[in-house]
Amino acid sequence: MLQGCCPPAFLKVFCSTPVHAGLSLFAMLGPGREIFVDGWNSFKSGGPNMNTLVSLGALASFGMSTAAVMLPKLGWPTFFEEPVMLLAFVLLGRAVEERAKLRATSDMSALLNLLPPTARLVPKGVDDSNGGEYYRTVPTSVIQPEDTILVLPGDRIPVDGVVVKGVSQVDEAAINGEPIPRAKREGDEVSAGTVNCDGAITVRVVSSGEETQVAGIVRMVEAAQQREAPVQRLADEVSGKFTYGVMGASAATFAFWSTIGTKIFPKVLASAAVTGANAPLLLGLQMAASVLVVACPCALGLATPTAVLVGTSLGARHGLLIRGGDVLERTHTLDTVVFDKTGTLTVGRPVVRKCAVRHGLNEADVITSAAAVEKNSRHPLALAVVAAASGSLPDVDDDSFRQEPGAGAVGVVRGKKVAVGTLQFVTGGDTGSVPPEIATAASSSSPGRTPVFVSIDGRVAGVLEMEDEVRPDAASAIARLQKRGLRTVLLSGDRQETAESVGTSLGIAKGDIYGDVKPEGKAQLVEKLQSQGASVAMVGDGINDAAALAQADVGVAMAGGVGAASEVASIVLLGDSPSQVVDSIELSKATFAKIKQNLGWAFAYNAVGIPIAAGVLLPFTGLALTPSVAGGLMGFSSIGVMANSLLLQLTGKKLSKMPEPKEDRDGDDDNV
Repeated sequence: MLQGCCPPAFLKVFCSTPVHAGLSLFAMLGPGREIFVDGWNSFKSGGPNMNTLVSLGALASFGMSTAAVMLPKLGWPTFFEEPVMLLAFVLLGRAVEERAKLRATSDMSALLNLLPPTARLVPKGVDDSNGGEYYRTVPTSVIQPEDTILVLPGDRIPVDGVVVKGVSQVDEAAINGEPIPRAKREGDEVSAGTVNCDGAITVRVVSSGEETQVAGIVRMVEAAQQREAPVQRLADEVSGKFTYGVMGASAATFAFWSTIGTKIFPKVLASAAVTGANAPLLLGLQMAASVLVVACPCALGLATPTAVLVGTSLGARHGLLIRGGDVLERTHTLDTVVFDKTGTLTVGRPVVRKCAVRHGLNEADVITSAAAVEKNSRHPLALAVVAAASGSLPDVDDDSFRQEPGAGAVGVVRGKKVAVGTLQFVTGGDTGSVPPEIATAASSSSPGRTPVFVSIDGRVAGVLEMEDEVRPDAASAIARLQKRGLRTVLLSGDRQETAESVGTSLGIAKGDIYGDVKPEGKAQLVEKLQSQGASVAMVGDGINDAAALAQADVGVAMAGGVGAASEVASIVLLGDSPSQVVDSIELSKATFAKIKQNLGWAFAYNAVGIPIAAGVLLPFTGLALTPSVAGGLMGFSSIGVMANSLLLQLTGKKLSKMPEPKEDRDGDDDNV
């Protein structure tokens, strides 16, 4: 340091002992008050916990420092910073965990927000035969069973009911996860929360409000959350015995050295540098205080929160939102991972996988003609056709575009009539006129693929095979899980043959693939696996997965899905990548391993430090720990725990990087 340089006077104030004592007292009476109150109440009830240990350590440090200030002849240093450090780290870890839990805990209002606030009520005895507006808009809450409502294209259906008039296609992905809309006509059932795609339908109400299927999912989720018991931290399992042990060791040390210890080993008084008539009492007090200080559970109290902080922050940098230390504890014991299909292992939108055209026609020209018609529609299959076309698309002639709900669309493109849709629609009912090459391609289509036919000027020109796009890393994620000995299961609300087609291609055993599963069925299957002794993770993305996510030991949600799924999930995959499921398990195992290492270090330190502080070596070597040395060892143990937790950063090298969204993926030869 340069001579003549000294810190400003106001900085000296912050280095003074009274300021340190005041800050320490403020930390204990302010932010740390709940810890002390809970620790004391737990101690009184005969079940001391981690808060009791933290309180004991903080009070021991503060008490010794106060004694050093009040009795300067003792020559003891002060370490008022120890209670502040201990409380700060413990409270910081709990604050981060509670913040995550608050985000995870929800009344599931997001699910009910799927229901539109208003509906188009058709009064009894009124129809549309006279033209004009024959309905009135009313709040959804007043709709009753047996009422009749009108649902226009693009509307979200507000009730569970039955179609009594009209034809359309309804997107039911929110309920069953199937990405391709289903045709609905008179007599078919529709569910609240689904979206009417392309035709006006009249629906007779069967149930509304709290009686709808969506409301039932809400109740299932809430019930599953109530069944989920909190996981007790590993440190809490031994904290009670440790607290009694430390207090007993301190009391025994004081009793021994203040009474018979100095008589059995008279030379220890000289070694400990204490004199006078009260020397045995002073020695006993010093040794008892050293036991309390050296056994201050800083390392024990920091073992879990520091590892959890490092692990969760590391996960966040790699696209994993992990909500608390109890999630890490449950995740590292998983043996079964259940995947939803749509939106999880697949992207959740159809793409054109294959195109077969009539002899003499060009594949690109057929797709361009079909896309020119379909660009006027917002149907998911229409969007897939448009995405498959390359270059600029021609426009259909004015007033030539016509769309038939549930069947297809037609328009005039460059002077030719182009129809796109079902075989019945594009052929006008004459299905026998299909060219053999097109018929062969359609009949040999893989299970789970949807054929879309194209006709030009009344002749079938080609067929496009549609399929939900599988995520590029899905197969490798399944293989990595199975390599680690985890069972993989596939659930889907889609057809069984479609689910099997996707699942077997990814390497999932056919016996572990379940199709046609309703939302409540997913939760029931997870519960069945748990009843067989399995520790289950459920990976999903939609409302139909919410109940199963809540039921599972660990719920994992894709961030790109519906918010309701993320709200009940324990882990959220911000990168929307199945490989992150493996990353979350590996990170949880590494973090929990660090927690156990930290606890092992803390207990080993106390197993060695407490006997030395109690004076085991004093009669033989003259070595006695003063409170100052004990305080130094206490700080060293805390530094060791934090340094070991920071080594968890090395695990980040093994984790996947967050995938960057790309509009086009190379190397997919099946995509047209």
